[in-house]
Amino acid sequence: MLGLLLRVLPFWVREPLLIVVGSLFGVRIMYIAVDDQDRVAACIGAVFLVFTAIRVRMVVRALGARRNTGPAASADGAPTDAVARAWAQAQVAPAQVAAGPHPGPATATTTAEKEPNPWGQAVAAVAVFAALAAALWLGPGMLPADDDTPRPASCSDTEDEKLPAVYEKTPRPVTGDQLCEALNRPDLARLLGTPAEIATSASGTSGTAALTDGKVAEPEAEVTFDTYTVDLSATYDELSTAQYAKLVKIAGDEDEKDLRTLTVLGRPALLSSEHTMKFEISLGGEGSSGPVQQGPLARTLSVALDPKDRGGSYDITVWSESGALPGDGVLLGIAEKVLPTIPERSAR
Repeated sequence: MLGLLLRVLPFWVREPLLIVVGSLFGVRIMYIAVDDQDRVAACIGAVFLVFTAIRVRMVVRALGARRNTGPAASADGAPTDAVARAWAQAQVAPAQVAAGPHPGPATATTTAEKEPNPWGQAVAAVAVFAALAAALWLGPGMLPADDDTPRPASCSDTEDEKLPAVYEKTPRPVTGDQLCEALNRPDLARLLGTPAEIATSASGTSGTAALTDGKVAEPEAEVTFDTYTVDLSATYDELSTAQYAKLVKIAGDEDEKDLRTLTVLGRPALLSSEHTMKFEISLGGEGSSGPVQQGPLARTLSVALDPKDRGGSYDITVWSESGALPGDGVLLGIAEKVLPTIPERSAR
């Protein structure tokens, strides 16, 4: 296709294009060869430059022949060179065809009037090539660039999943999807003290509390960052925050639990610490699943569902694989931002 195009183009269009292309490629390849000290590239660049020099010489000789078009012999009677004769014959032939059946040689004046201006053709060819090169160079910059910026994880859609039967018996319980939407805030990383991080995963489940035989609704959401993991759950039982604090004291050493009672958003609340559990599960092979081990320490803020503390709570838990924990002020800040966005529970 390229060879056919070069054969079809007129001389004064084809040659300037070849000169421009050869110059650009030759200079560019030679620059890369010198910069990288690549001999192969230097040879290729030299070929392009030699090719360009040959085309320049051909154009110069053609221009010289065009100026001397007219007499077939030089001033001293010697014949002109082959290029001049070929150029003169190529220009006289169209003039003779245009003259029709009338005999007689075409004059130099008629031939000059009908010939296109070679300089105009050359300038037009270079201008077209420059426009094409500019379009190829600037085109990618004008198109929308691929955005490789990592996107925060979004909550998975589980609205079509059937809720456990206990959700129908619970006064207006929230679902795991609603908790996930409330927790997965754009400013959650900033609230955690790690503003440069983005959420790597976000999910919500609508399950029931453990050891209740499916009789207590407990939806849960979890958002994971590189540093911290945040869990938000809602427990719809009859246990008040004060009763829960007593159970925690009975279950273990109060100093170890690091208990702290307070009020959040006008509701009774409790801060406590507890170790997470670590599971090792083998997916086939010679290895086997290991026993349940003690995981990193987690800090939990439990806030009553309503100011009257009639039972149930929202629990915000933060932990990290390294065992590092943010200050209690971080959990309080999350609660003050997240809990007001959760649908309110209807009065009982």
